[in-house]
Amino acid sequence: MPPSVKEQADDEAIRVFAENLRQLLLAPPLGQKRVMGINPGFRTGCKVVCLDAQGNLVHNENIYPHPPVDKKTEAASKLRKMIEAYKIEAIAIGNGTASRETENFVTHQQFDRPVQVFVVSEQGASIYSASKTARDEFPDYDVTVRGAVSIARRLMDPLAELVKIAPKPIGVGQYQHDVDQTKLKKSLDQTVENCGMSETTKGSVIKKRILAIFLRHYSANG
Repeated sequence: MPPSVKEQADDEAIRVFAENLRQLLLAPPLGQKRVMGINPGFRTGCKVVCLDAQGNLVHNENIYPHPPVDKKTEAASKLRKMIEAYKIEAIAIGNGTASRETENFVTHQQFDRPVQVFVVSEQGASIYSASKTARDEFPDYDVTVRGAVSIARRLMDPLAELVKIAPKPIGVGQYQHDVDQTKLKKSLDQTVENCGMSETTKGSVIKKRILAIFLRHYSANG
C-alpha cells in the first residue's frame, strides 16, 4: 500500500527535524577560549559562570540586571570584574527567558578587552543539568550552575556538549511530538551517529570530562 498522507507528512517533518539537529551538532565550535556562560532570568536573576579554555568551571555567581531586583550598576561591576579576573574572551547567553534583555545589557557594557557575545540555544539544558552525568561532574553545584555551564560549553564545542542530551529534548522542531515517535527517534539517533558520535564515542567524551574533573580535584587535595 502507498504511504498515507499522514505518513508522508511525518516523513518530511522527520527529515526536517533531522536536518535541524545536524546543523546544531555541526555548528562551528568557538574552540579553546575562556568563556562566560549566562543563564538569563528576571526574578531569580542571571546565573553567570566562567570557564577556562578547557571548559572547566572556575567561578559562578548571580547578577540581577533586570526587574524586579534591577541592580544594573552592581551587575555591570560584577561582569567587568569577572571578565578581567578570568580573562574572558567570549560570552554565551542562553536564548530563554530574559535573553534579549540580557544581551542588550551585556552588549552595552565596556570591558577591558574585546569580548564576543553570542546567543546560544538552551534547549535541553535543564534536562542535562538534572541528569546523572551533570550530577557526577558537578556534585557540589545546583542545576542553575550546571545549566549555565552547558550554555557556555555549547558555544565552545556544540557537538561534545549536545551529545550528552537525548536528541528529542534538544528541540529540533515545533511539532516534533506530533509525528511517529519511533521513526523520529531512529532518524535523530542516526543523525547523531552520522555526525561522528556513536554511543561509544558519546560515553568516551563524557568520561574524559569527568576524569579531568577528578584529576584536578585530586591534584588540588592530594
